[in-house]
Amino acid sequence: MSNPVKTLFFLVSFLCTFFWVQGEAEWTQWRGPNGDGHAQNGSYPIRWGEHQNIAWKTFLLPSKGHSSPVVQNGKIWLTSAVETPATKAEKEERVKESKFPGAAGLHYLSKVKFLAIQLDLITGNILKEVKVFEQRNPQAIHRLNSYASPSPLLVEGKLFVHFGTFGTACLNAETGHLIWKNQDPNLQIHHENGPGSTPIAWKDLLIFHLDGTDKQSVVALDQRTGKLIWQTERSGKLKENPQTKKAYATPMIAETEKGPVLISTGADWIYGYAPHNGKELWKINYGILGFSNVAKPIIHKDLLIISTGFMKGELHAYKLDGLNQPKLVWKLSKGAPKKPSPILVNELVFVINDGGILTVVNLYDGSLIWRERLEGEYSASPTYAGGHIYFSNQSGKTTVIKPGKQLEIVEENQLRTGHMASFAPIPEGLVVRTNEALYRIEEQDP
Repeated sequence: MSNPVKTLFFLVSFLCTFFWVQGEAEWTQWRGPNGDGHAQNGSYPIRWGEHQNIAWKTFLLPSKGHSSPVVQNGKIWLTSAVETPATKAEKEERVKESKFPGAAGLHYLSKVKFLAIQLDLITGNILKEVKVFEQRNPQAIHRLNSYASPSPLLVEGKLFVHFGTFGTACLNAETGHLIWKNQDPNLQIHHENGPGSTPIAWKDLLIFHLDGTDKQSVVALDQRTGKLIWQTERSGKLKENPQTKKAYATPMIAETEKGPVLISTGADWIYGYAPHNGKELWKINYGILGFSNVAKPIIHKDLLIISTGFMKGELHAYKLDGLNQPKLVWKLSKGAPKKPSPILVNELVFVINDGGILTVVNLYDGSLIWRERLEGEYSASPTYAGGHIYFSNQSGKTTVIKPGKQLEIVEENQLRTGHMASFAPIPEGLVVRTNEALYRIEEQDP
């Protein structure tokens, strides 16, 4: 006999999901509909644990990845990778061949399979596992990274998956049927630490960064065919050390009164490009060493806020001026994030750095409002949903705060394992990918 409570829960979940997907709000890309980490208006859970307010939990092992899930039409998609570790002899040989001083500390494989996984939003059941690519002796990656870190993207019934130098592909978002693949050798780079940059969609283009230790460029593919439309090499002069040339950031589009500008953060420079043809419009040097950028910029009206990345990261705010070079308005030199993206709520900019220092500054002048420490190390970008901001550390602890002019912690929630993926808000719930499983978090009746 079926459990009536569980049956009722699934019925309510189905109705919420049905009415939600009929509207405009869907979590089709990393950082949400507007790329800023804001969920649609609604009620979201603030309290959970391994055995509390968990609608379902689906184990994803043996595949792994740090990409964030996307949601549309009652389906969840994420990317993952199945790893076959290199033997001791294989690793020793590849370390010997490498010129990177830290090569011995990297993660080496004999083979990797790149997957796109579809799950049912209501039940959590895995519906499809599509093998997109397979590669032997792939580039080594940093042990904190994964082979499936760039997040997928849903656009008009198509799923775009990107694995950096390993390739890009387009699938039918309903059936999982492969529409095209692109593994152009001219789009291959040396990531050193593995792939990280997530693509964005603009008109008929799929745009992403390829910033390696050897080559650095921005690329646009045709969404319909996967063919290369344009590729623009970075023009800014970089330091000689190859390790300071790489970056893992995600671009975004600024809509100005003079037309759209592709905002792109790379090593040592921020660039503005014409998105339709890749023409460089302007570039600005950070003024400090900045590389391995991960955090995604945010835009509010004509104000652009970026993080410069490693080594001593800073937060910079620029005033956009159409297609002209923007002007620096303010900078934050202490507490800037290297991996987590900043988030803007009520004209306050919240940034949590990798070590857990949460800094809040005024949007318009960068003046410090407050600064406090949260527990743990941070990689996931924060999410604003239901009037709260969610900060998740790498050990699986999420601190929920009420945004304001002082720290107000509402709840602290712990899952069994940590995660670097960001939340995907759904109607009255959250989907989160940890190191071992995918969870649907939702308030449940006692």
